[in-house]
Amino acid sequence: MLRGLALASLAALAVATWAKFPAAAQTPHGPSWIVPDLLQAAKAEGALTVYGSMNEQEALPLWKVFEDATGVKVSYVRSSDTQIMARVEIENRARQRTWDVALTTTVPQLPQQYLAPFNPPEAKGLMAQACDPNQRWYGVYANYNAPAYNTKFVNKADLPKSYDDFAAHKEWNGKIAIDGTDNEWLAALFSYYGEAHARAVVKTIVAALNPVTTNGHLALARSVGSGEYWLALNNFLNLTVNVKMSGAPTDYWLLNPVALIFGSVGVNVLAPHPHAAQLAENFVLSRQAQVFITRKGRFPTRPDVPTNPPDVGEMLKPMKIVPVLLNGTDQRKWQKTYNELFGRG
Repeated sequence: MLRGLALASLAALAVATWAKFPAAAQTPHGPSWIVPDLLQAAKAEGALTVYGSMNEQEALPLWKVFEDATGVKVSYVRSSDTQIMARVEIENRARQRTWDVALTTTVPQLPQQYLAPFNPPEAKGLMAQACDPNQRWYGVYANYNAPAYNTKFVNKADLPKSYDDFAAHKEWNGKIAIDGTDNEWLAALFSYYGEAHARAVVKTIVAALNPVTTNGHLALARSVGSGEYWLALNNFLNLTVNVKMSGAPTDYWLLNPVALIFGSVGVNVLAPHPHAAQLAENFVLSRQAQVFITRKGRFPTRPDVPTNPPDVGEMLKPMKIVPVLLNGTDQRKWQKTYNELFGRG
């Protein structure tokens, strides 16, 4: 009971904090996401700890923009989605005040009581699907899901036109991979095909091609780029683009359905630097931050920010986009189904 009351009190404090700082997004002498009174409170705290899965080459320059604009020192702790989930679960259950902001795809799966509700001014610029109705998280970047291939080993003309076509390519047996946590992609397949057809498609692919299940979407994108695997049955499109931009012989193609999940941001209800955390979330939702992250091929959640490369946005328009937003219970259910279909213990 005491723990529940404490969490409720902290959540109420977070809402009250935003009511106390209602300043408009525009300021005369600074970025549009600066809320002057909130900035002063964040400066007094002086620090910010971010748990994120974005690689350091992208994340550190992004948070340097925040540091330079605010004077708040950022400590960035990089880990995988699943490792962040586990760490947050342990630390919040122990009531440890360790992290301020989490930015990763698994933020919507965290227990709601771990995340402080808030309504940052910059959220009004996001696509509707990127906004949690309960104001616990917001989408910062869009992870569209698509297969990928190494252009040295696979001819573009041979690429499947649908997921049903994969099993015909017996020459790819053992040379194709997929991340072992792609339960959202599986949920999108079930939604698009229906359960019976989706199960049959996946079982046929597994039987014919024996796909390797890997750990980490970025590692998978790099492995396809290096030729360790010839194809990825699925991966985050932005990571394939990122590796392609680095000069690796890799590319993607789009198949229906295109599962969409978000790299989302959430404020810790136990944040040791709550004002800095709230200002940081407003920052990553801003047009400035989202234009910045597209430089490395990530896709924005703001309609007023174009994709990079620009043709990706055009290619996505005719596709069947299936947003997948799983809570913790749903995620565990779909992961169990995924493990069964891919023969993972």
